[in-house]
Amino acid sequence: PASGRDALERAACDQVCGALSETDGDILVFLPGGREIRRAHRLLEGRVAHTVSLHPLYGDLPRDRQQAALAPAPKGGRKVILASPIAETSLTIDGVRTVIDSGLRRAPRFDPRSGMGRLETVRISRASADQRSGRAGRQGPGLCVRLWDAASHRARPPQDTPEILESDLTALALELAVWGASADRLAWLDPPPAGALAQARALLGQLGALDAAGRTTPLGRRMSDLGVHPRLAHMVLSAPPGDGATAAALATLLSERDVLAPGTRDADLRRRIAVLDGVRDHRGDPDTVRRHRTAARDLRRRLGAANDGLRPERTGPLLALAYPDRIAQTLGNGHFRLANGGAAFLDPEDPLANAAMLSVAHLDGDRTRARILLAAPLAEPDFDAVVGDQVEVIDHVGWDQRQRAVRATARRAFGGLVLAERPLSTPADADVVAAMLDGIRKLGLSALPWTVATRDLQARTAFLRTLDASAPPMPDLSDETLMARLDGWLAPFLNGIRRADQLSRLDLATALEAQLDWDQQQRLRSEAPTHITVPSGARHRLDYAVDGGPALDVRMQEIFGWETTPTVASGRIPVLLRLLSPARRPLQVTRDLAGFWRTGYPQVRAEMRGRYPKHFWPEDPLTAPPTRRTRPPLKSGR
Repeated sequence: PASGRDALERAACDQVCGALSETDGDILVFLPGGREIRRAHRLLEGRVAHTVSLHPLYGDLPRDRQQAALAPAPKGGRKVILASPIAETSLTIDGVRTVIDSGLRRAPRFDPRSGMGRLETVRISRASADQRSGRAGRQGPGLCVRLWDAASHRARPPQDTPEILESDLTALALELAVWGASADRLAWLDPPPAGALAQARALLGQLGALDAAGRTTPLGRRMSDLGVHPRLAHMVLSAPPGDGATAAALATLLSERDVLAPGTRDADLRRRIAVLDGVRDHRGDPDTVRRHRTAARDLRRRLGAANDGLRPERTGPLLALAYPDRIAQTLGNGHFRLANGGAAFLDPEDPLANAAMLSVAHLDGDRTRARILLAAPLAEPDFDAVVGDQVEVIDHVGWDQRQRAVRATARRAFGGLVLAERPLSTPADADVVAAMLDGIRKLGLSALPWTVATRDLQARTAFLRTLDASAPPMPDLSDETLMARLDGWLAPFLNGIRRADQLSRLDLATALEAQLDWDQQQRLRSEAPTHITVPSGARHRLDYAVDGGPALDVRMQEIFGWETTPTVASGRIPVLLRLLSPARRPLQVTRDLAGFWRTGYPQVRAEMRGRYPKHFWPEDPLTAPPTRRTRPPLKSGR
């Protein structure tokens, strides 16, 4: 297949053109959904003969166009039907002799953590592939062309995933509560997922259908009797006087096919209500509009609600009754934060993109990024009227990454939405420390006031951990472990620190040393000393950040008289000597000092005497006095 956004459609169209020239009869093409069908239709126009008619077939099409796709082709003509999986059922389409199968379908996926669903394009199962291929042989011999290879076919699942495992279980949870049944005591072909069922019960509690003990409330029983989704049942039963007709219209709009034609839709549900109210809109489908009006009238009569007229301006507050967890607050430029903690967006060109607050009905996507499909504006007074009693005042202490500081506020909040906030003057010390720890996790350990000494402490401890030594064992002070255990070792030393620039006050050395008990500290001092005294009398730092043991950088003149290599770890590990010239350039690296004096030093002396003639290069380095000067001082009396 060709590459690019429409690669699938191009591959399918190529197969259609081949089948038109090599086979007879009509052709049925399975594509995932309406978007791909419309693209394929555009690609095929102009590529097929005038005797070949192109027919889309998917659920959102008006009934007359669906019937045209199912009707026999005109005499002497042929038909290409571009279909969604709707044609996978037992439906027989007269004249079809060839099936071209993309092997894909659009499947609903429900996320119980966010309470949101989305449509994903997924591979069909082998069983579905067999079902589709059978469409070509219903009335005689047929041909099926699959747009995938045999190896890929064997890797497909044998059956589609049962719907109960991937669906919104709110209606099921309400039905179980009404019957007083426990899900874990029923015999299921496929038990409902515990997470999705728990999320459904939580939503029913928020809607007032279940009490704190999980029993059905009187409202919950009335919701169950309506036979619509519990969200919509709550909306129509809780609608204020004068809003009954609008609530019934909304319930039908959200339960059935959109009244606006595909490809011409924006997200504003008020426009759909206006279309049902008789406003002329070239995007509206008359048959669908009539069915919605009939269904809304029937629902209103069942509710006993008055025919008080449709009020598009009430769409937002009514939606909030059904979807309180999806009330959205603007973040600017078409981006929104949802009350359930998720994030959502609209195209910046959408008329609702600049709304301060929305009631959202339908989304497509995951918790981190969901596209808003249907929504309406929600004014602040309407928000207060619908969910104002659920607004909480919460003390919030958290890390502000932009200010690189702890920020303490008292917030008016509804779920994940912050409606207002003011500074909190006296946050709890424990909350401030927790926020600082969160800030350090974001900034990284490099934000702490590391010194040569504290890095050496890390390296010395790591060195002793590598030894085959008896107790006491040494703790792991690596950066990875310190970050993973930040709460345990750093929290006691963060009191009074609220900003990143105050971390310089932190006594990091004491915080790290506190991870070692007394025996471990004694072992560290005796077996991994920080410095070593050389024959010249100077104390030099040992570098433990090397493989195999510590290293010592020292000028060669300072160790004259040192016969053997110094050691650490109670004499078990020789120090790596990095011997330097008077200009502190490397001359030799060795762990065998005695061997170097015997075999390496004569050559070094011969080379260095000419380069550094003013410095001391004795013939016998074992008897020569060490010096930090150019030459050793003369002894008195000479």
